[in-house]
Amino acid sequence: MEVTCLLLLALIPLHCQGQGVYAPAQAQIVHAGQACVVKEDNISERVYTIREGDTLVLQCLVTGHPRPQVRWTKTAGSASDKFQETSVFNETLRIERIARTQGGRYYCKAENGVGVPAIKSIRVDVQYLDEPVLTVHQTVSDVRGNFYQEKTVFLRCTVNSNPPARFIWKRGLDTLSHSQDNGVDIYEPLYTQGETKVLKLKNLRPQDYASYTCQVSVRNVCGIPDKAVTFWLTNTTAPPALKLSVNETLVVNPGENVTVQCLLTGGDPLPQLQWSHGPGPLPLGALAQGGTLSIPSVQAQDSGYYNCTATNNVGNPAKKTVNLLVRSMKNATFQITPDVIKESENIQLGQDLKLSCHVDAVPQEKVTYQWFKNGKPARMSKRLLVTRNDPELPAVTSSLELIDLHFSDYGTYLCVASFPGAPVPDLSVEVNISSETVPPTISVPKGKAVVTVREGSPAELQCEVRGKPRPPVLWSRVDKDAALLPSGLPLETSDGKLRLERVSRDMSGTYRCQTARYNGFNVRPREAQVQLNVQFPPEVEPSSQDVRQALGRPVLLRCSLLRGSPQRISSAVWRFKGQLLPLPPAVPVAAEAPDHSELRLDAVTRDSSGSYECSISNDVGSAACLFQVSAKAYSPEFYFDTPNPTRSHKLSKNYSYVLQWTQREPDAVDPLLNYRLSVRQLNQQNAMVKAIPVRRVEKGQLLEYILTDLRVPHSYEVRLTPYTTFGAGDTASRIIHYTEPINSPNLSDNTCHFEDEKICGYTQDLTDNFDWTWQNALTQNPKRSPNTGPPMDISGTPEGYYMFIETSRPRELGDRARLVSPLYNASAKFYCVSFFYHMYGKHIGSLNLLVRSRNKGALDTHAWSLSGNKGNAWQQAHVPINPSGPFQIIFEGVRGSGYLGDIAIDDVTLKKGECPRKQMDPNKVVVMPGSGAPWQSRPQLWGPMAIFLLALQR
Repeated sequence: MEVTCLLLLALIPLHCQGQGVYAPAQAQIVHAGQACVVKEDNISERVYTIREGDTLVLQCLVTGHPRPQVRWTKTAGSASDKFQETSVFNETLRIERIARTQGGRYYCKAENGVGVPAIKSIRVDVQYLDEPVLTVHQTVSDVRGNFYQEKTVFLRCTVNSNPPARFIWKRGLDTLSHSQDNGVDIYEPLYTQGETKVLKLKNLRPQDYASYTCQVSVRNVCGIPDKAVTFWLTNTTAPPALKLSVNETLVVNPGENVTVQCLLTGGDPLPQLQWSHGPGPLPLGALAQGGTLSIPSVQAQDSGYYNCTATNNVGNPAKKTVNLLVRSMKNATFQITPDVIKESENIQLGQDLKLSCHVDAVPQEKVTYQWFKNGKPARMSKRLLVTRNDPELPAVTSSLELIDLHFSDYGTYLCVASFPGAPVPDLSVEVNISSETVPPTISVPKGKAVVTVREGSPAELQCEVRGKPRPPVLWSRVDKDAALLPSGLPLETSDGKLRLERVSRDMSGTYRCQTARYNGFNVRPREAQVQLNVQFPPEVEPSSQDVRQALGRPVLLRCSLLRGSPQRISSAVWRFKGQLLPLPPAVPVAAEAPDHSELRLDAVTRDSSGSYECSISNDVGSAACLFQVSAKAYSPEFYFDTPNPTRSHKLSKNYSYVLQWTQREPDAVDPLLNYRLSVRQLNQQNAMVKAIPVRRVEKGQLLEYILTDLRVPHSYEVRLTPYTTFGAGDTASRIIHYTEPINSPNLSDNTCHFEDEKICGYTQDLTDNFDWTWQNALTQNPKRSPNTGPPMDISGTPEGYYMFIETSRPRELGDRARLVSPLYNASAKFYCVSFFYHMYGKHIGSLNLLVRSRNKGALDTHAWSLSGNKGNAWQQAHVPINPSGPFQIIFEGVRGSGYLGDIAIDDVTLKKGECPRKQMDPNKVVVMPGSGAPWQSRPQLWGPMAIFLLALQR
């Protein structure tokens, strides 16, 4: 048989307070993480300063009951009131490697349904310092050749930073200023991007040819170091100059290999060359090496502007551009334009007629057109004219004009577009002119004016085009705010049919079909309309609802149709636990179809409790409302605003916790009989279970229970379940953590075990040389120096924390670390400070206890001191003090002659009255393992109602 759980937990009887504790949300922003400036109280709603790349941590501390929900949002800055689309629903906002663009005002919104939400904000200021850029310029009027000689030169230094940077100019190692050198001038120009300082060298002198450094600084804010950039100014310094190996416009055939060289003709220092392409990046396969750009097997899509840029931070960058044109032709179209002067839309003998031909080509102006009639080249005459670049048509369009159309002009006309001498295939388009050539008409086939399909199915919209030739059909949406395509452009079809795949409800609407003005008659477009109706299943509310009611009371369940197509209920079916129920009584016939279905339960019983489903159909599909009907109680609402819920025991490593809660909607169901409480230590399997009887519980009534004999510093999971005559209700759970009490009113109970990271309100002195360290056996450095310092805290548990000073490098002899307590109000004449210390190592320095009086300024007086190696054991000291007013106690650790001098303290108690006469209690000595002495730990005290054994299992 083995013991599976031995839980030592005392439960104090229940206390009820008849006050309503529901309260609106209150919020406060706490900043942590890697802030540059942390306020003394760690709370600020002004500006939070952080270095770019560090971790931002903001916490929204909330009070109010029920526990408020927290939402974080951000604005771009003080000028914008619009929240970003993204929000964080968490009390802690954490941003790793914060960027400068993430600065701005952050809002914490806490709401709990009581009163108005609480909104607090804090402005996050992200600090950064970029690398400075130094460029050299001269005025245009001073340019006399390629070199900077006997001229006025401007050295411009620009940097992006926050806060604004401070500039320092140096020549060599000497700092420059107006007062020290009349040949220089330092000023800040207007209308520049970023922060800029200019060093002006007036009429260069021989000593001005030197090394210049621009040093920028943000005064070490957030630990950001200074940065600098250096430039050597010589009598050969010159801006870059370029030339190209090809013409600025380069026309090539597809498939050719293209090589363009960008040659430097000047520049000191040696300029850097870079190739770029617009629009978009360089083509795949393109290779840019230095000034040479190679594009193998160039294609039409590689056409564009290629830019070669040379920079050396002297003057302006030099830039040369090549317009690469890859010959290509596509999209051959034609137009038939009847006599414009007579405003005719038909071809008639005796009237003029114009045939036009166009291709999209690169380069467009190099395209040539040739017209043929009935397979033979068309002969020009007074009645047959060929024109180019008609102002009423797209650029580089060829038109064949027939003046005073005769019967002999009927025939087949062919337009051929080509690039002479280029390996680009010709494109041609054919036009037949006869008495049967008529303009188009368009209509919707019978029965196709309205198309109804189900969501997710394909749809086909159809318009019929008649005429000769038949032009393409362009489809678009009639709704102005609804584009058919993401581009918003009409969609062209050759057969007049618009095919849509997987239609959605937002595609419902009116569609327009119209004839195109190309590949047919160039006349007013003909158009028609088709209505598309997309049917979709119903949407209902509530999708899910929790219905609570006392036993024996009636319940009405209602499922409503929100939207659907068609917008009507064709059937409504109710099920209970999956089983079909009889149809509810018919609703009286009304002028409009019903938009809901109802089910009435005469009385809630254990048998009628369970899951109800209402399935509503509209001939296309169905949707269901789910109802969970029961008489079980709602979950308790834990109260998180209990003042000082943790109470530590001065003689043991135990603590008690005041657990408080209210009951959510207690009148919604039968009266509560009791609660079932379960307490389990985290990382343990077994739990203690206890039944807590209660009397009538009212809404807002605060219930309280005290858990004792919890082990420091462990955390526990608490689960609380209400019970009524129906049975168990909903369970609420929370985690309780041990936190050290701070400024306990009763100082005799104020023992600080340093188990919480807040270390009981103690702070590091800002005037000392280094800080005390908070650690335990699990967090200490595995490479720590041997033969010094404690391996564990006074309790001997690896989880137990203590405070110690690390005396390894870079610490030096005499360095001091001070740990300062909270401020205490003196209410007695004498006090006793008791604490454990560990001073082990051959280089141990001193441990001092000081008292800082606050009645007339800050005055520190020595109360106790101990020096030298005291062995590998925790020992206790009792120090009497008699402060004359408000006071603080200070533990001062002083580094000895070497690194084997770590000093630690633990379990500090401050109590009223005199210290015990016996300065050393044998039961209060703990000898560390490995010292050869026996192990002794403090006695443990358990509560009066301790439960020792939960389960014995084999």
